[in-house]
Amino acid sequence: METVKVGDRLRIECYKHNGLLDCTNDEAIVLEVTEDYLVVANDHTKLTEHDGRTHRTREPAVLFFYKHSWFNVIGQLKKQGLFYYCNIATPYIIDNGAIKYIDYDLDLRVFPDGGFRILDRNEYKYHKKIMHYSEELDVIVHHELNQLIELKKQEKGPFEPGLVVNFYEKYRKMKKK
Repeated sequence: METVKVGDRLRIECYKHNGLLDCTNDEAIVLEVTEDYLVVANDHTKLTEHDGRTHRTREPAVLFFYKHSWFNVIGQLKKQGLFYYCNIATPYIIDNGAIKYIDYDLDLRVFPDGGFRILDRNEYKYHKKIMHYSEELDVIVHHELNQLIELKKQEKGPFEPGLVVNFYEKYRKMKKK
């Protein structure tokens, strides 16, 4: 596995269970590296979808990737407040200058008022069937979704009050250099 350090610029590559590349994110600047997780940030970065379409993100984001948990969390700093978009996904690896993971469709959306919603249940069921997710994988995915919801309810990990804003300020200072 490649070594990364604060200040490195990486791509983000999201794959599906069948090994196909789903989307890429052109740039993320590393803000923190620990034994358990990696924190990166970007702002108005270019996303390329699996069909070749591209667009730019609309707001700054702080992203949390984990080495042992099956999810990643994106804190989105929108005009209306702090939103979170959480992907149920494999632990990340760093390979060839990119953060790589496999996305398992289920997502958790957290709103500024603290409310949340589970998204893409039908997409998960469809992909489980056509890509032949194992029962073991299904158990892991649902367990990790429950763990993520508990973290949110307890305001721990990436949901700790002020954490995303603090990382964003660190990112802004790094960009100025």
